[in-house]
Amino acid sequence: MKQKALYYFVFALSLIGCSPTVSDIYITANKEAYKNGELVFSTINEGLNAVTQLRKEGNKNTLALHIMEGEHRINAPIRISPELGPLNLIGEGAGKSVIKGSKLLNPKWEKFNDHIWMAQLQKEDSFDQLFVNGNKQILARYPNYDENGGHWQGHAEDAISPERIKTWGNPAGVIVHAMHRGEWGGFHYVSTGVDENGELILSGGYQNNRPSSMHAKYRMVENVFEELDAPGEWFLGGDHKLYYWPIEGTDIGNVLVEGVQQKHLVEIVGSEENPVRDIEISGIRFEHAQRTFMEEYEPLLRSDWTIYRGAALFLEGTQNVKIRNCELTNLGGNALLASNYNRELRIAENHIHDVGASGISFVGSPEAVRSPSFQYEEFVPLAEMDTVSGPKSNKYPSNSIAENNLIYRIGRVEKQTSGVQIAMAMDITVSHNSIYDVPRAGINIGDGTWGGHIIEYNDVFNTVLESGDHGAFNSWGRDRFWHPKRETLNEIVAANPEMPKWDAIHTTVIRNNRFRCDHGWDIDLDDGSSNYHIYNNLCLNGGIKLREGFYRTVENNIMINNGFHPHVWFKNSGDVFKHNIVFTEHKDIRLQAWGKEVDYNLFPDEVTLKQTQKKGVDNNSIFGDALFVDAKLGNYTVKEESPAFKIGFKNIDMDSFGVTNIELKSLAKTPTIPTMFFGDSGEKDAVVQWLGSQIKSITTMAERSASGLNKTAGVLVLAIEPQTVIGESPLEIGDVIISAEGDEINTVADLMKTYQNNNWKGKLNLTIFRNQKEKQLSLTTKK
Repeated sequence: MKQKALYYFVFALSLIGCSPTVSDIYITANKEAYKNGELVFSTINEGLNAVTQLRKEGNKNTLALHIMEGEHRINAPIRISPELGPLNLIGEGAGKSVIKGSKLLNPKWEKFNDHIWMAQLQKEDSFDQLFVNGNKQILARYPNYDENGGHWQGHAEDAISPERIKTWGNPAGVIVHAMHRGEWGGFHYVSTGVDENGELILSGGYQNNRPSSMHAKYRMVENVFEELDAPGEWFLGGDHKLYYWPIEGTDIGNVLVEGVQQKHLVEIVGSEENPVRDIEISGIRFEHAQRTFMEEYEPLLRSDWTIYRGAALFLEGTQNVKIRNCELTNLGGNALLASNYNRELRIAENHIHDVGASGISFVGSPEAVRSPSFQYEEFVPLAEMDTVSGPKSNKYPSNSIAENNLIYRIGRVEKQTSGVQIAMAMDITVSHNSIYDVPRAGINIGDGTWGGHIIEYNDVFNTVLESGDHGAFNSWGRDRFWHPKRETLNEIVAANPEMPKWDAIHTTVIRNNRFRCDHGWDIDLDDGSSNYHIYNNLCLNGGIKLREGFYRTVENNIMINNGFHPHVWFKNSGDVFKHNIVFTEHKDIRLQAWGKEVDYNLFPDEVTLKQTQKKGVDNNSIFGDALFVDAKLGNYTVKEESPAFKIGFKNIDMDSFGVTNIELKSLAKTPTIPTMFFGDSGEKDAVVQWLGSQIKSITTMAERSASGLNKTAGVLVLAIEPQTVIGESPLEIGDVIISAEGDEINTVADLMKTYQNNNWKGKLNLTIFRNQKEKQLSLTTKK
């Protein structure tokens, strides 16, 4: 076979010499279907060698490498260097042309016990993920995998207890995943043994930029032979023996077995001086890349992130590259990362799902940052600081776009991840993406360097599912001006009012998006985020938070069942909040002043407006029913007679959120439309779904009598679904919630208001009425 392949390759190269105008090269296992004279190869690597030869012979055409229908396995990354362009890698469709970083295994199974089969493999068969008949199997773990089990689809406080460790024959190589103590992402470790106290000796824990101990509850272990106790689990021993418990109905003698071996599938790498130009990759499914959580990580300035600078599709030093109409799935780490210098990169109409880390990342180099700091507590003294505005070099992504991508079920292993991540970059557009089912943010901007981003028409929901204190959109801005000590920061910026724009040199725009976060804020501008214009957004649950920054304008947004959260503002912040529709009073925390303007907003009722006006703001704001066209169906266009027009509100387009690609749109989910709790439009007697329960306000004498209450008030628990947040809480059917976090609870609206104010903490303290008695309990608000 090797001689035959060599013959075809030499024959094809001879044709190249006679065909300086050739443009098409075909990669297929079915060479017989092609005519003599066409360049046809069995592997992608052979095709790239042909491209190299064509370039050497002076062919300057745009060459097309056609990846024909079938599975194309690679034993090294596809490397595209500057001399290969212009070049297109064209598949026949993501469901037809597949590039895999896995090896097809041929295990000879023997019965090990009643449930487990064993096969002896060769050293070169090593892998970190196992797929059987196309489905990912579970590396032996504790606790067992449960799709609805919360963090890592199952976690346990005793995951690494000495008592459990004693049951393991060989603790070396055990992998530990644990959340940050504050739920700000996670950590990952590998055990090298056990100490004298019976505890694991661990290496790792560097995958988060906010050092802390492990979370006491959210922990999971894997790669433990003794935990191979459920169908679908596997374990690969140091002796290269594979142990596997097949899923019921599997014909073990007739299965397709694949082991993942490649970290990267495609590397497009050049430099600013010699970039890779004019590359397009389309119509291909990329699958099977290794997990990378124990690779070398680097901190991303003072954000909470560290990152592995790599991905299944890795780009560095490029101009005018397009990745479109591809599927990226079953990947162990980042799906796609644009590192350092990249210009005119377009990532469009891709289907990205079931990924271990982030979806799409734009990450520049700290070498382009002036006076960078990398840890939260670090600060370059002003006397030593480079005070020139903007980047120091061009070593960062810019003028690039991620549009019309469907992204979900990312962060399956790593939790400090995002659907789209931007750090040390400029002028990145994130448009018409649908992003959901993620452990942390849907879209994250890690720093203010250097702004100019446009975040528009995205549909982002089901976020912050396995973390805390975050948002569907999240940003940080711990740039040169920012200091961890508030008093020092005050002094620095007072003396240098334009300093917040030294790094955030361009305004970042967030507009025309639909956000929903049930475990945090819909839009969360955290520590120091500065120079933002936020308008025309529909926020379905968590409201908008601005903390510590400068020069933010928030206008013409709708915040259903929530409102405005200004945290830790400074004097002369320059912040503006106007022409918005809100449903609660402003939730300010530790403000020195109220910015440049907070006024001309619409509140749901007079009480809420007056509570806000007592703070010294919103003197020209009004209250009233917003008169939405059809809130139950998610159409929050306001009618012509709405009072919202009196405060300068303008209607928002309700039909343009998320992907517009027809095929992707048919696959994409949309957010659950919330029940309205506040104002005249509120559904006072509605049965509401809440964290796996059904609740309603006590509104009738019959409900009051049945519960033994002394007034017609409180929130009645009508039903509880098992294996949900409420299903695993101390609450019971028939309980009446009468207080939350010390606030009196008379209606569902009262409960939701307190819940919205506190759900980012992950816990809610309740007083309930049960069996004619008051009882105190604490509710964990996520699994």
